[in-house]
Amino acid sequence: MRLKKNTIVGALTLAAVVAIALPLSATFAETSEAEESAFREAVKFGFSGQEIQGGVMLGDAPAGTRSLSFNGDPVPVDEDGKFIIAFNRDAGQSAQMVATLENGETVKKFFNIAPRKWKIEHVNVARRSGGPSAAFMARRRPELAQINAARQVRSDSKGWRQTFIWPAKGRISGMFGSQRVYKGEPGSYHSGVDIAGGAGTYFVAPADGVVTLAASKPFSLEGNLLMIDHGMGLNSAFLHASAILVKEGQKVKRGEPIGRIGATGRATGPHLHWSMKWNKARIDPILLTGPMR
Repeated sequence: MRLKKNTIVGALTLAAVVAIALPLSATFAETSEAEESAFREAVKFGFSGQEIQGGVMLGDAPAGTRSLSFNGDPVPVDEDGKFIIAFNRDAGQSAQMVATLENGETVKKFFNIAPRKWKIEHVNVARRSGGPSAAFMARRRPELAQINAARQVRSDSKGWRQTFIWPAKGRISGMFGSQRVYKGEPGSYHSGVDIAGGAGTYFVAPADGVVTLAASKPFSLEGNLLMIDHGMGLNSAFLHASAILVKEGQKVKRGEPIGRIGATGRATGPHLHWSMKWNKARIDPILLTGPMR
């Protein structure tokens, strides 16, 4: 059977179109895959830090993030998408972060929090019974109110983004997280790190921040207490100072002298107790500074 001329020309034209279309579709497929891959990367979290009890992590939110939450609590995000989270000393094995995007979709990140072997000392004596006296609590309640108010301050400091430095140099006389157990009953764990030093030795701001509390007189336990907000819910407290060199509301720079080491409050000798919190989570300062050199 002979094909008409128009039929043959049409078939040849169709064949040419198909021949051209095939590589174009392949190119489109490759482009689409590349764009999809780039999109997947853009909507991922980025993190630095350790998934560990008492640890801190700096993060980058996925592109197009409208809001963040960590274990159900809101987390503020900086203009460039950076944020901070932390794990309490007694954090459980898992945690979850959720980013809600502008288009309503969500991106989730699950954390497997590594446990730590804390220094636990078992002593064969019972804890002191009876609790604090009414007279002590009458003095203590206003102090706790000042501490809690200072921790509620949210300044615009960018100190949380910096590499932290040690506020003082000296022998580490107390480690974060250490604890005594009295005849099977756990006592309170040590909430910070103790740095032994000579009375009157300067200590400095470990990072930029705003002074949120500068005790006008010694607190019953902490002595002369100084607290600094580093922004985004991250704060430092410095206990037992012999002198405080800054005022509430003052902005301080990393490395700036802010006080002198002492033994005020409940202390057995001159040392600096440095504790840190991110919101309600107590964290280990050494995980921000690294070992002392």
